[in-house]
Amino acid sequence: MNDDMRVVFESRNRRACADRSLVLASANIPHQLVDDAFSCAIVVPAEFSAEAATELRLYDEENPPQQPVKPREYRYLNAVPGIVGYVSAVLLFAWLSWTSAFSQDWLAAGRIDGALVRAGEWWRSVTALTMHSGLRHLVGNLVFGAFFGLLAGRLLGSGVAWAAVITTAAAGNLLNTLLLESTHRSIGASTAVFAALGLTVGFVWRAKLMAQDRWPYRLGPIVGGLALLMFTGTGDENTDVGAHLMGFVCGFAGGILLTRFRDRLQDGNLQRSAGIAAAATLVLAWITAFGG
Repeated sequence: MNDDMRVVFESRNRRACADRSLVLASANIPHQLVDDAFSCAIVVPAEFSAEAATELRLYDEENPPQQPVKPREYRYLNAVPGIVGYVSAVLLFAWLSWTSAFSQDWLAAGRIDGALVRAGEWWRSVTALTMHSGLRHLVGNLVFGAFFGLLAGRLLGSGVAWAAVITTAAAGNLLNTLLLESTHRSIGASTAVFAALGLTVGFVWRAKLMAQDRWPYRLGPIVGGLALLMFTGTGDENTDVGAHLMGFVCGFAGGILLTRFRDRLQDGNLQRSAGIAAAATLVLAWITAFGG
């Protein structure tokens, strides 16, 4: 090359320089790639500068820079009534079962029992969500349930969120029971806790509420949800990991489904109706459990 060299492209992005070097090479334009610690540049002999500039301009026109996708704006809803309802219901049923209220054995009537569920006692998939083995079990589900329920409620609204939590958690309990031995027994709101997490993850992912321009961002909600599931959903030998996983999976599917109705979630009447339906489901399940 001669000594009269012209800079036709300069950037701190070395990948951009390399791409344009290939463009010039494919056009048989002699050039050099000059790189230092701060930036890189492409230089060509003076007599090729006009042709090189044209080739690079055409390349830029055919390959405009990608603009990062901004997260979609979303009007978050009031999650407080749902949290109050969840905490109240969990504490109420804990008191009822621990005191054998109304001279009833709440644990025997409401827990998951694989053989009885297979025999048609579907309501146990709901009533088991309100039972806890002790104070530690209760407090853990109160804390995590309120946290994940807050996330779901902000997205879906209090009524829809908790109606969806109960529905998907019951589905998770049923699925987990069918996959295990008939002697399987379990209690606890943890299936609902992870259903709430799954609802949040599925809705955020499907509704594209996070930036979606690169695959790590597209999969970010799912990866984050699975990480939380692994971190908070596993424990000692008494932990029903299967119920946690099935709750998350069913919740995730529910969250995806609910994105089809995202434009209706602002409707206060819908939220109230869904909240009433959630409470009625619990009451109906327990009435049925006691043969009412």
